[in-house]
Amino acid sequence: MNLSKKPHEHPVRRALVSVSNKRGIVPFVRKLQKLGVEILSTGGTAKELKKNKIKVKDVSEYTGFPEMMDGRVKTLHPKIHGALLADRDNNAHMEEVVANKIALIDLVIVNLYPFREVAARKHVTNEEIIENIDIGGPTLLRASAKNYKYVTVVVDPADYTRIGNMLEKKGEVSLEVREKLALKAFTMTYEYDEAIRNYFRKLLGQPELLDLHYEKQLRLRYGENPHQKAVFFKNPMNKQPNVTNAKILQGKQLSYNNIIDTDAALELVKDFKEPIVAIVKHTNPCGVAISPKIEDAFRKAHRVDPMSAFGCVIAMNRPCNEKIVQYINAKKMFIEIIVAPSFTKGALAKLSKRKNLRLLETGKLIRDPEKIDIKKVAGGMLIQHADTRRVTAKDLKIVSKKKPTKSQIEDMLFARNVVKHVKSNSVVFVKDKVTTGIGAGQMSRVDAVNIASAKGGKKVKGSVMASDAFFPFPDGVEQAYKAGIVAIIQPGGSIRDEEVIKRVDELGMSMVFTGIRSFKH
Repeated sequence: MNLSKKPHEHPVRRALVSVSNKRGIVPFVRKLQKLGVEILSTGGTAKELKKNKIKVKDVSEYTGFPEMMDGRVKTLHPKIHGALLADRDNNAHMEEVVANKIALIDLVIVNLYPFREVAARKHVTNEEIIENIDIGGPTLLRASAKNYKYVTVVVDPADYTRIGNMLEKKGEVSLEVREKLALKAFTMTYEYDEAIRNYFRKLLGQPELLDLHYEKQLRLRYGENPHQKAVFFKNPMNKQPNVTNAKILQGKQLSYNNIIDTDAALELVKDFKEPIVAIVKHTNPCGVAISPKIEDAFRKAHRVDPMSAFGCVIAMNRPCNEKIVQYINAKKMFIEIIVAPSFTKGALAKLSKRKNLRLLETGKLIRDPEKIDIKKVAGGMLIQHADTRRVTAKDLKIVSKKKPTKSQIEDMLFARNVVKHVKSNSVVFVKDKVTTGIGAGQMSRVDAVNIASAKGGKKVKGSVMASDAFFPFPDGVEQAYKAGIVAIIQPGGSIRDEEVIKRVDELGMSMVFTGIRSFKH
């Protein structure tokens, strides 16, 4: 005897509703009731639905067994799980359904006790945390998801409208959708159990386990080099404005190196509130500028090092406008990527003629307070909070006899907050909030100074210099002085600090310490 439809047919006659997060549940269930769906429910959910004049049958009434132990036992019953797990194309199963007076359940709407939220509260007791370990909920989800051929399982309030509309129009939920909802349910129970496991590991003082969940975004043409295969994965939980979540408005697929360079440029400009443009090559900035108007910042940043800007990635923290595009066209700039919060219609129309130029739109830029850095090494990985520290005037300690001017302090702060985005050992020269020379990724700090001096040439004279770490000897200061540097900002902390300060005083320069190092390996 077979009382069911085929697996591809899914009429919903009966639904079980038991949710901790009640957002959107009343209108969803009201729609189900209008479609003639019988509603089974438990505890607080049943009360909420009845309060809103929705006809509900209590699970205890259906099973003939009362809720027990302060609600710990509600849905753990054969008449519930038989109704969910029955293979409706298996005659033996269906005979048992009839013999045991089981009413099949076609739709399960369940979300879980807020374990993570409760565990994260201040002054919460262990007993409160334990009580928020859901048992019946995950069991319902797993049973329903296992039998997705016949049962639709909904765990996310964001799906209520879609599923309600589908039932209203077609009277059923497609097998393809049921499969996707089953995956969502198994993902929820997996992450829920993982959170509980991590809580107990911490409680027992056991080593922390790190499980990273990333989903495949796209397969790249190749990796860092053409002979290397590569795939781009994203963190599905991250919704921040960044390279991963940016909308690609035009241009060919991003490459491995494009993604890395775009990330470097974008994270730099996110560190500033003023209109700023950063031009990046191989993850290092080759020109950075601040100006009241974003188009002026663009011009100034490009003029720092036009040769290095060939084939660059450009990021800005204001909308990209037509004046910027006019400059790009006038200078015949070859650019790989422009990333901005938005693009004006005029700018998009003009840039659309450059078919291979990638345009990425991020929306309003904000700094991610939870950002972490992950570095892979053979057999392991290193994780740290990202260097989001922005140095301000309050952090400065003037250590030289000669005090810097107000404009020099502004330039030093700008230089310091740029240098942290440059590969170590690094220095950045700045004048009038425009970089005049950048020395990146050197084994010796003196070499970094020499490279920045060579890159900047005559522009360097009168600039300030920021160093990502202390000067171990006075030689770096001496080279900077020869290039025309007038003031220095650095963390300090060398055993030869006094020797370096003495040399700064002898050369008639100014110097401030921040006490904050910003290596970037």
